[in-house]
Amino acid sequence: MALDGSARGTRIIFYSHDTFGLGHLRRSRALATAMTRADPTASALILTGSPVAGRFAFPERVAHVRLPGVTKLSDGSYVSLKLGTDIDEITALRGSLIQTSIESFEPDLLIVDKEPTGFRGELLPSLEMLVGQSRTKCILGLRDVLDEADVLAAEWERKGATEAAQSYYDEIWVYGPKSFYDPVQGLNLSSDTRDRMHWTGF
Repeated sequence: MALDGSARGTRIIFYSHDTFGLGHLRRSRALATAMTRADPTASALILTGSPVAGRFAFPERVAHVRLPGVTKLSDGSYVSLKLGTDIDEITALRGSLIQTSIESFEPDLLIVDKEPTGFRGELLPSLEMLVGQSRTKCILGLRDVLDEADVLAAEWERKGATEAAQSYYDEIWVYGPKSFYDPVQGLNLSSDTRDRMHWTGF
């Protein structure tokens, strides 16, 4: 995809919820590195909840904003990693930081990793804000394999992710070849939404 940008240079925000593990952050960092190298005018900001984001080296014109961390308990529930606030408060705080970052940075692209609504829906206020405006193109990035079709369908239905993917995103990028696997098989996506899907290859 050509990055046109304005005289100020192309600006990209990557959202990586990263409640645990490193896969989301590593993928966002790799994409940010590749895209800023391909476009010498571009700069990228990664919004991440990873508790170890500060230990990574980021290339020139790529920075990160650390969202307050959360951790998953053995019963499947989430709690704040450091602040001692309840999960609704920490989610609202993270959502506010995301929205403020988007308003201040004014990105040309918002690339969301894997979760269409973000952690516990924290992205929804920002996505609503961006509806109908012309500056920011919203991209949902999916890895080549997500989960078994019936498991994924139930999860996306519970989170409102299917509706969000169809309503808020200009394009869906699948990080793999189309011949390998369709990660959204089993999801009730409209033909219009499927027409907005692009397979990037490995």
